[in-house]
Amino acid sequence: MTRTIYALSSGRPPAAIAVVRVSGPAARKAGVALAGSLPRPRYAALRRLRDSGGATLDQALVLFFPGPHTATGEDLVEFHLHGGRAVVAAVERALAAQPGLSLAEPGEFTRQSLINGRVDLAQTEGLADLLEAETEMQRRAALTIADGVVSRQVEGWLDRLSGIAARVEAELDFSDEGDVSAATAFDPTSALVPLLDDIAALLDRPPVERLRDGITVVIAGPRNAGKSSLFNALLGRDAAIVTDIAGTTRDVLEAQVVRDGLPFRLIDTAGLTDRTSDPIEAIGILKARDLLEFADVLLWLGGPDEAPAGAIRIAAQIDRRAAAPQNIDLSTSIHDPSSIDALWNVLSVRARTSLLTSDLPLLREHQRALVDRALGELRQIDGQDLLIDAERLRIANVALAGILGRDATEAMLDALFGRFCLGK
Repeated sequence: MTRTIYALSSGRPPAAIAVVRVSGPAARKAGVALAGSLPRPRYAALRRLRDSGGATLDQALVLFFPGPHTATGEDLVEFHLHGGRAVVAAVERALAAQPGLSLAEPGEFTRQSLINGRVDLAQTEGLADLLEAETEMQRRAALTIADGVVSRQVEGWLDRLSGIAARVEAELDFSDEGDVSAATAFDPTSALVPLLDDIAALLDRPPVERLRDGITVVIAGPRNAGKSSLFNALLGRDAAIVTDIAGTTRDVLEAQVVRDGLPFRLIDTAGLTDRTSDPIEAIGILKARDLLEFADVLLWLGGPDEAPAGAIRIAAQIDRRAAAPQNIDLSTSIHDPSSIDALWNVLSVRARTSLLTSDLPLLREHQRALVDRALGELRQIDGQDLLIDAERLRIANVALAGILGRDATEAMLDALFGRFCLGK
């Protein structure tokens, strides 16, 4: 039998309202002990809460949700208290004095939900991401996963795999003279084609982690091209030292910024030159050249003809020029905010295209690894030896089921639920 747990499940007091939850087999008894009686299920009622000595703790709204159709899959009682620190502390002391009750560990309410089948592992990870979301894009992606979109997608794949596996097993059972390697009437390869296409399409989308790390925007070009000034203008603050001395920026500078709900990682680099006597600047130049290869978006402030393929060619410091050079994409000046806004608009379009900001599901890196493993097994099915094909189907099934937590280890669950707050 699972233990009965309690915890504050709303924000830290003081607050207007504080919600204390109790979940488990002794939740109903604990609710009666404090409130005298519980309202009918799923209806709120005002009750005077008292401790074991009869002293009043608070007047609160009380709700009772009988299991198994609750958030945790067990009996659940909620006390909606006045949100003062002393009130919450008094109610928690009264609950701690009840036999069989324990203060919940971080994430334990959600862990009960997982154990009791109210949510699966993918939904739980989506909820953890939702609690940590800092941008609108992260919130939308996490909410999609927490709502079960990924889970339903994977469940659909598993159902289709089960149908194909059943056909393969039937062929093995009824093949003539037990020759399972002979050609049969059922061809698993053709049956798998639409499933393989669906799985590959999801893998083509970026991982959830990209929404946290953001789009990497590298500002590169020769010395004194205005890179650090543009870096500061995009950030809206002086993060990089700007002087007229060549080679002022000798290392890589990074900053995170959120614009229009999109996360960006801006990187200012050392001026590119083939000649330097400064060993520190030389290291910075090497780093800058490496970053040219890994940038999601490259802002090139050098000669347009020298721009790497795919770079946005910028004529910075346009206010210092007699005329804008040919073959550029944008002109900017730190003294013209509209030019910086225009650049941000271009970056936002690039980011939305790169991150595919729709409500379609995204996978975490470890989920992608499981899907990729399943896809690799399924692509090797050729219909020549059904015994081998059946084993490949089984391996793919196990990999996909792992996304839903059906073979989750305790260590993995401990790491996951440690990300949750106390009352979640």
